[in-house]
Amino acid sequence: MKMWSGRFESDTDQLADQFNASLPFDHRLFREDIEGSVAHCTMLAECGILTEEEKDRIVRELNVIRGEIESGAFEMSGSEDVHMWVEGELIRRLGEVGKKLHTARSRNDQVATDFRLYLKKSIGRIRELLKGLIGTLLDLAEAHTETVMPGYTHLQKAQPVTLAHHLEAYAEMFFRDVLRFSDCLKRTDVLPLGSCALAGTTYPIRRERTAELLGFSSVCRNSMDGVSDRDFALEFLFCCATAAMHLSRLSEEIVLWSTDEFRFITIADSYSTGSSIMPQKKNPDMAELIRGKCGRVYGNLTALLTVMKGLPLAYNKDMQEDKEPVFDSEDTLTICLRVMDQLLRHITFHGDRMRAGALGGFTNATDVADYLVRHGLPFRTAHEITGKLVLRAEKEGKRLEELPLSVFREYSEAFGEDILGCLDLDAVVNGRKVTGGPAKEAVTQSIRALREALKEA
Repeated sequence: MKMWSGRFESDTDQLADQFNASLPFDHRLFREDIEGSVAHCTMLAECGILTEEEKDRIVRELNVIRGEIESGAFEMSGSEDVHMWVEGELIRRLGEVGKKLHTARSRNDQVATDFRLYLKKSIGRIRELLKGLIGTLLDLAEAHTETVMPGYTHLQKAQPVTLAHHLEAYAEMFFRDVLRFSDCLKRTDVLPLGSCALAGTTYPIRRERTAELLGFSSVCRNSMDGVSDRDFALEFLFCCATAAMHLSRLSEEIVLWSTDEFRFITIADSYSTGSSIMPQKKNPDMAELIRGKCGRVYGNLTALLTVMKGLPLAYNKDMQEDKEPVFDSEDTLTICLRVMDQLLRHITFHGDRMRAGALGGFTNATDVADYLVRHGLPFRTAHEITGKLVLRAEKEGKRLEELPLSVFREYSEAFGEDILGCLDLDAVVNGRKVTGGPAKEAVTQSIRALREALKEA
């Protein structure tokens, strides 16, 4: 019998029941549902709405139910959702006393509370995974502060940097993800329980006490908003989508770097796959999958935004569609973060190939222009002269540093014998000591600062 069957003269059709049910996916909220029920029951007893004996019996049995679910003693089935299943099981065991638990609450505020409790924990888990990934990136960066590689814009060689500088850039991205999830937690950490269906309750409850018992920092100020708000879930999905995008960008570079054209890295066999027809193949499938799953996480955000866009206040059944996108994004991002962390730990970086790559493409051209500026020429003039030198070197099949001083002086008398030393890759990189630059001392400082910031995040 349905908890709401009193109003109805006949049962719902079996197909309608199947369509209406959320238990197949919201069963993962059982811990939060029981946790919320225990706190609600405790508060009801403190307010004199339940007796201490009733409270003790209900709380004791709820904890037994939780233990039995966790042990796998039985699986949840036969109910519309996890909330009805837990309450139904409680009533089956306690009878009339069990029916008192739902006093001064509705499934509307109950589900919103469970969902927020769940996401508070999920945010914590994802933040720790992100911090672990950042730690791996920083460890690798510290080992490669002198590994020179080409930096790119438009996927064309631009200026030489170091592998440390490149990896630390990703660490910064993921650090912002940590901060985003932390900020999302602030708006998730608001208790809706006590809003009931939409208009609160006439019972003398203490919502602040329930918030205290559940570890919420505050209660929602408006009961209609309390049951109909899913901004916290949308914000969580946005945070997941942004982190997935950062993972996808890193994956793309791993895919490129592992090609025969680049050969900057070798991915370990344990994180590669082969071909069913081409014996020589070693494919970067883990990175490709992470890159592909980014679109899936994007889709979940778009799905819930679309669900919510036309809903009048307050609760609507459409909002049952909030959990599957969130659960899927959580699961997807979690596995992607774990795989990326291990993938990076099992990559071999080829510094010789990276350095060779930085030698090509005239990556030191900007330093020629800067040399002229230091010798009194306007930057635009210096830029034009350098462009002509690049064209000359390109036609002769040489690098800039392979041109004789006499050629440099054909284009400007400002060039002296020291110009060739200024074009050495290590000199080019380590000359950029500005905060945030690729010079060893600058990158080392950035890594140290990020490690300190990570301790506080």
